[in-house]
Amino acid sequence: MDKIYIEGLELFSLIGVYDWERVAKQRLVVDLIVYSDLSLAASSDLVSDTLNYAEIADCLELVANNSEFELIEALADAMLEAVFTQFPVTKLTLKLSKPDILPNARNVAVEFSRERPS
Repeated sequence: MDKIYIEGLELFSLIGVYDWERVAKQRLVVDLIVYSDLSLAASSDLVSDTLNYAEIADCLELVANNSEFELIEALADAMLEAVFTQFPVTKLTLKLSKPDILPNARNVAVEFSRERPS
């Protein structure tokens, strides 16, 4: 299966369990692998035959910006659902990072892999 990678996408969202996390949006970083058949685009060289990665990034940004989840697990799931709803993808792997949350760690993240629901 062919893949499109979107790596290091910085987004902002109101996310967190603690009161101090609920006062301002926090920086998040998304790494996404999109699985889809890209053979038509490879042979035609037409943007209309592929997935528009800018539109996928915009979709993720919209979900993050408009959500108020407590857990990054819930936000990651909502992001996956939105991409599956809006784009003809076969499978997604999404890593959602919250890099600024622990002072003694570079990053905290969850990673989900999902196939298109039947």
